[in-house]
Amino acid sequence: MEELRTRIARTLRRERETAGLSVSELARRAGISKATVSQLESGAGNPSVETLWALGVALGVPFAVLVDQQANAPTLIRADDLGGVPSSAAAYSATLLSASPPGARRDVYLIRAEPGDARRSDPHHPGTIEHVILLAGHARIGPVDEPVALDPGDYLTYAGDAPHIFEATEPGTSAVLISELR
Repeated sequence: MEELRTRIARTLRRERETAGLSVSELARRAGISKATVSQLESGAGNPSVETLWALGVALGVPFAVLVDQQANAPTLIRADDLGGVPSSAAAYSATLLSASPPGARRDVYLIRAEPGDARRSDPHHPGTIEHVILLAGHARIGPVDEPVALDPGDYLTYAGDAPHIFEATEPGTSAVLISELR
């Protein structure tokens, strides 16, 4: 998790400075406190998925930009070593497995979720499509108004630029989520 915090700190500062924003202005645009932005930029914060999404939207960059590890060599990620970014609103975490390379527009995540409050997502960038393959457990996933019950092995695609949810209905639920911008 320490490596992830350092990566977020470095990238957040770089993207904020590139956008020509002060810490105060970024905080205002993202709807979070100035102290939170300062903590994240110093590597001391523990951001939630919601905080990183809000910062990405405020900076005009995808979530993946804030958490990606830039690697050109083959990447092996052992399941036991995963350190996801937790949600502050649900028993849900997202681990970026593969960020979209330059020229392409897709990110791959491993989602782990537990029963309880559903993870509700605001619309992402216009044209975003999400693809989900449920690996284990059971979940209701998709548009807020019409979520679909999925079993292990099921595949679902839906518009990510409209409100959507991921609600685990069984302990140990996990899925692969591919976010694609068309």
